[in-house]
Amino acid sequence: MAGIRNGDLHVRTTAPPADGKANKAVVRLLADYLDVAPSRISLLRGETHRNKQFLVKDAANGL
Repeated sequence: MAGIRNGDLHVRTTAPPADGKANKAVVRLLADYLDVAPSRISLLRGETHRNKQFLVKDAANGL
């Protein structure tokens, strides 16, 4: 993790952006950081952009 700036979490990865590899790498980083399964993290916005929004599903109620 690169840190939090202006309320946003900044993450760096060495994975290439091609074929969604960078997005998958960020999901794995978030999952490790939050101690949740990667399957509980969904990319909501920004698939092809630098800024992204993720949803972390709650195990208790599925949201």
